[in-house]
Amino acid sequence: MHIQKRTRAQWFALIGIFGTLAYFLHIIFGQLNYPGYDPLAQAISDLTAATAPSREIASYFTGLYGAFNITASVLSCVFYQDKINKVFRMGIYLFTSMHVVSIIGFVPLSEPGYAGALQDLIHIIATVLVVLLSIVSLVFIAVGCIKTGTYKKFGIFTIVILGIMALGSIGTGIVPIEYFGIPQRFSVFSVVIYSAALSWFTFRYSDS
Repeated sequence: MHIQKRTRAQWFALIGIFGTLAYFLHIIFGQLNYPGYDPLAQAISDLTAATAPSREIASYFTGLYGAFNITASVLSCVFYQDKINKVFRMGIYLFTSMHVVSIIGFVPLSEPGYAGALQDLIHIIATVLVVLLSIVSLVFIAVGCIKTGTYKKFGIFTIVILGIMALGSIGTGIVPIEYFGIPQRFSVFSVVIYSAALSWFTFRYSDS
């Protein structure tokens, strides 16, 4: 029986799964500390808005999410040097850039919703960049995996996630405002869950 010897980077890649857990904890504890919060209508980012009652507890977990995922992503960039193919590696680099923009570029909303303040505008710009980087990075990862044949299943999984993300993004622009939170969660959760899946893929990776 062959037992695969995993590198230190592969073990540390599992940090990304803890990042995903931290993200969902920020939602759970955020909603518990935000009286009247309506997940059907409100965006997730309302939980960390400057005037939100849940800001302190929710921001604590999003901070953990960012630290865990940036660490896992950077380690992935190192681990995949000269592995799989150039297309896949470009996807990994772009996915890491997405996490960096998500944490460093984001500023909290001035208040729940969109009040039109400068920090709200910066928040929207960062959101657009994150969405674009997410889409492009997943396309590269999917194509890179499918080209190999060996990792085709993960490539197909990536396409499914990309489809869910796209549907969520489109949905936010067409659903009634009272249901805005539903498609927004499809879009955000797809990326967060994919981060954990990519960490697991890295942990399980084998050249054979």
